[in-house]
Amino acid sequence: MELILKQDVENLGFKDDVVTVKNGYGRNFLIPQGQAVLATASAKKVLAENLKQRAFKEKKVIEDAQKVAEAIKGLDLKITAKATEGASAGDKLFGSVTKLDLVEAFEKEGHTVDKKFVSITGGNIKRLGQYNAVIRLHREVTVELPFEVIAQA
Repeated sequence: MELILKQDVENLGFKDDVVTVKNGYGRNFLIPQGQAVLATASAKKVLAENLKQRAFKEKKVIEDAQKVAEAIKGLDLKITAKATEGASAGDKLFGSVTKLDLVEAFEKEGHTVDKKFVSITGGNIKRLGQYNAVIRLHREVTVELPFEVIAQA
C-alpha cells in the first residue's frame, strides 16, 4: 500500500514522503491516526506541486538549520548529575541522564531543540564520562555533539 506521510514517522519517513507499507499498518494505524493519506494519482500530483512551491522556502530553512548546527557544534556541554562517592562505587549515577536533561542543557545555552529530535548514542547514561548525542535539526541537517557528564558538587 502506497501512502503519503502527513508528518514525520520514526523509522518510516519524513513529511511528504511517499512510502510503501503493509496494508494493515496503513489502514489500521497510519491513516486513522492522521499520519498518512492514500497515495492516489491525484494526491501525488498535488504533492508534486506543493513540493515544487516549497523548494524555495526550504533552502532558507536548511540554511537556518545549518547556522544553528554550527552554533551547537561550538558548545562545550557539561551536564551535572548526582553520583556515588568512594573508590568502590566508581562513577555510577543516581538515576540516569536522558534526552530531557540534554534538551534542558540546550535551553540554558539559548537553543531550543525538540526532545524527539535528540538521540543519545547508547541510550540513557548511567555513568560519568564523555558521550555523544545526535541532534536532527532538519531532515538534511544533523549534528553530532560530544558532551560530558560530571559529578554534582
